[in-house]
Amino acid sequence: MKSFRECITINTKKRREYINITSQVEDILKKSGIKEGLVLVNPMHITASCFINDDEQGLIQDFDEFLEKIAPYDVEKYRHHRTGEDNGDAHLKRQIFGREVVVAVTDGKLDFGTWEQIFYGEFDGKRNKRILVKIIGE
Repeated sequence: MKSFRECITINTKKRREYINITSQVEDILKKSGIKEGLVLVNPMHITASCFINDDEQGLIQDFDEFLEKIAPYDVEKYRHHRTGEDNGDAHLKRQIFGREVVVAVTDGKLDFGTWEQIFYGEFDGKRNKRILVKIIGE
């Protein structure tokens, strides 16, 4: 069994963004030479998420509106802000969308269902963040 590791660096222009990183993960998979196995995609930040869904702009806007209703950005609202931070909402949004994704690799390709794409969800942006892509297999 082999393993391959590479990081993607993202620096968003806005506090919240949803970025399709499927092609970047596919490029890393090709570079790895692994044909059968698993790919782990992990944002490596407590205020970001990796998730799989459809790349449809209306749906992405729906995600953002949903998260803002559940955990709105409000510097007065969260006890976490007593530490000097202003990102309590981003921590909650990450809990809702989860931490990471794992995708099967079959015949050197990501083994997706129809419409599935990998996204990076940023909830406290405007600075460099890393996304770990770890591939294991043969």
